[in-house]
Amino acid sequence: MKNLIIAIVVVVLIAMIGGCSYNGMVKSDEDVKGKWGQVETQYQRRSDLIPDLVSTVKGEANFEKSTITEVTEARAKATSIQVDPTKLTPEAIQQYQQAQGQLSTALGRLLVASENYPNLKANEAFRNLQVQLEGTESRIATARRDFNESVQTYNGKVRSFPTNLMAGIFGFSAKGYFQSEAGSDKAPKVQF
Repeated sequence: MKNLIIAIVVVVLIAMIGGCSYNGMVKSDEDVKGKWGQVETQYQRRSDLIPDLVSTVKGEANFEKSTITEVTEARAKATSIQVDPTKLTPEAIQQYQQAQGQLSTALGRLLVASENYPNLKANEAFRNLQVQLEGTESRIATARRDFNESVQTYNGKVRSFPTNLMAGIFGFSAKGYFQSEAGSDKAPKVQF
């Protein structure tokens, strides 16, 4: 009888610990998904500004058509890549990040090329769009940082003992991080 009571107490304790672990992983997983939603929202905000920017730039008759085309194509590619928040693998995030990076590069070239067009630089709509894009880039950086912090917390839970046992049973696995762009460890060359 005493052994039966001990066995029941052990089973109840294991169930309670497992339930708490499971609930903690679910909460962390939902936090990661929410942070991913914020990342996508900020990238979408930037993407939504691009048609207005392209339209404003097209108003400058002599502006480089290839630069405008490059921005338009990069936007189309960036918005076509969707990542399922339940499958935030390093590969999926890398693919998403690469497409967004190409769009960032194209936008950068567009803004640099605009320096050669005084009428465009003086255009109030263009200046407003530049300010909005700068603010959006800052929001993107913040959303990516928040996402990585959330993933770090989640991965810590999923990989630590004894939660890792419950994670394996219930199919929770580590998620991927946003990483810095290739070559971002080197300072850009500035020439005057």
